[in-house]
Amino acid sequence: MPSIDEILAVILGGGAGARLYPLTKLRSKPAVPLAGKYRLIDIPISNCINSSIYHIAVLTQYNSVSLNRHISNTYQFDAFHSGYVQIWAAEQTPSSSDWYQGSADAVRKQIFEIRATRARYVLVLAGDHLYRMDYAQMANFHWENKADITVAVQPVAAVEARRLGILKRDASKRITRFAEKPKDPALLADLVSRDDKERPYLGSMGIYLFNTDLLIELLEGFAFDDFGNHVIPHAINSHAVYGYNFDDFWVDVGTIRSFYDTNLALTAPNPPFNFYDPQRPMYSRPRHLPCSSVFNTTMEQVLLAEGCSVVNAEIRHSVIGLRSQICSGVKIVDTIIMGSDYYDPVRCEPGSVTVPLGIGTGSHIEGAIIDKNARVGSEVIIRPFPRGVDYDGGNWVVRDGIVVIPKNTIIPNGTVLSPETTGD
Repeated sequence: MPSIDEILAVILGGGAGARLYPLTKLRSKPAVPLAGKYRLIDIPISNCINSSIYHIAVLTQYNSVSLNRHISNTYQFDAFHSGYVQIWAAEQTPSSSDWYQGSADAVRKQIFEIRATRARYVLVLAGDHLYRMDYAQMANFHWENKADITVAVQPVAAVEARRLGILKRDASKRITRFAEKPKDPALLADLVSRDDKERPYLGSMGIYLFNTDLLIELLEGFAFDDFGNHVIPHAINSHAVYGYNFDDFWVDVGTIRSFYDTNLALTAPNPPFNFYDPQRPMYSRPRHLPCSSVFNTTMEQVLLAEGCSVVNAEIRHSVIGLRSQICSGVKIVDTIIMGSDYYDPVRCEPGSVTVPLGIGTGSHIEGAIIDKNARVGSEVIIRPFPRGVDYDGGNWVVRDGIVVIPKNTIIPNGTVLSPETTGD
């Protein structure tokens, strides 16, 4: 049986991240903060470490400085360990001067590095999904079936089928058909795989395990740009491509709505994803921050990260990130506060014209995402918009009804951001 040490994990850092804009205005998609103290990239890297896969490469391209800094400050194996987490950035070479054109093209442009690792298998992962998975079990399935390619699959509801890769398998779990984001009703009817009205389809999770020689052959022999659109549909006609079952929590947090809903779902008493698993923890950058201080405050269903200061506030169904400063009289509902990268000497002072870091005195925020280092002044009112509404307010935006305050933004005292003030 092959060894798990022969697997190289390649995590795709994503493109421009337009669906998560403006959270991706100053950072790459995998660097977006998650659940108060993590970043999206921590999920696939932690899954690799918990699966005993210690050879990990992260392919980066857009706004990658903060992602590179986070990885270099977080994932450092000691001198007596052969493992590594490396950054493979898009670069100009004698053979290519282009940016990555898609998931497959990104891996193609790093074939030299892949060959240099001498890995027999390459595990391709996305950097913007939330799930916990033992990749070693998927590898054993791959080896037992003598597969050339294995795709992780899970049951999918009909309403989700049009946005995912949908496949069919035979009795041996070999994939016989694959369609990326099918729209045609006749095709969708033909792709029904399960006798389950709730989840009749099998969808690709965007997790692929390749035999390295075949991966290189496919990428060098064909001008494929994307795994879902091109590589997998081509390979099922000529190679042994199998589907590995995964029926547990998994979500693509690549849109503002999905990101918002997923974060708030984590505040529930029994959240759909468990960050408290002692056997398979999610790792992130270790920080030397003080305990959060909370005075005369009501909290209900709140994730509160370390280093925060909360005074005389009411917070419900919200995520409060690292170093968040919440001043007196503030009410926060259904909101993600990402916190700050540093502490500000300017403190909460009633009537002050200077806007401190964090949320100012007497503000009411509901249905919003407040990105890092934002300064929301005193007596500011932010309310959600109807679902489906997109709006550009200059230094703030609305995406699918969610008000998003970008990183480093200043919202002056007394500002009102609501449907009533914009006419929506």
